Amino acid sequence: MNDDFMIAGKRFQSRLMVGTGKYPDSETMARAIEASGTQIVTVALRRINLDEPKRSILDELDWTRYQIMPNTAGCQTAEEAIRVARMARAMELSDWIKVEVIPDPKYLLPDPIGTFQACEVLVKEGFVVLPYINDDPVLAKRLEEIGCATVMPLAAPIGSGKGFSVNLEQIRIIIEQAKIPVVVDAGLGVPSDAAKALEMGAEAVLVNTAIAKAKDPVSMGAAFKKGVEAGRMAFLAGRIPELPYASASSPLEGVAR
Repeated sequence: MNDDFMIAGKRFQSRLMVGTGKYPDSETMARAIEASGTQIVTVALRRINLDEPKRSILDELDWTRYQIMPNTAGCQTAEEAIRVARMARAMELSDWIKVEVIPDPKYLLPDPIGTFQACEVLVKEGFVVLPYINDDPVLAKRLEEIGCATVMPLAAPIGSGKGFSVNLEQIRIIIEQAKIPVVVDAGLGVPSDAAKALEMGAEAVLVNTAIAKAKDPVSMGAAFKKGVEAGRMAFLAGRIPELPYASASSPLEGVAR
């Protein structure tokens, strides 16, 4: 069965996106990304050598193999995010942009107003826009309506490893209403968190810290690959309904007394 998913007309087999930050070294980063099976890699533009962009943070990666997705990490306003996206395009890195507008340095929660403003401009300029947002179904729908390619609600604050600490029902609503891919982003700690997101019907997850800061990033990358695959398979298989009472595994109807 072909179970690829699409973003902006481009087909992907892997439903795991990964980041490039926080690894102990570039070799470990490359091996972990390889083990994860990902096809989409995001990188903060501020971590790229502007004089030689393809020989810096991504020096260890094959640019022809991955969809590179610059992100606007570090931007606190819509204006900053727009400027960074335009810079990425001018450097011929990619027209894909993960929009992050985060003015809060402690909790790193995205600014919904600034995010919407930046996305509105960038969509009109022809970017493939993937916005990072809170678990806000109304904002998610508004971003879809203006032409964003995905929405990326957080599971928990960036880098926290808490798994799903937000209201799961909010994310369920986002998934139910969306006609574009929903990618659960930020805060996942272990592969079972990724599996849970896919079981709920999310199209994909984005993971960075949980892989990069693991004791063995390469093994954790491989583990997240399996978690994503298991979660998607479970979603397609169709889980049993949750019941408020017990249901015997061996029914008694028709049994000789």
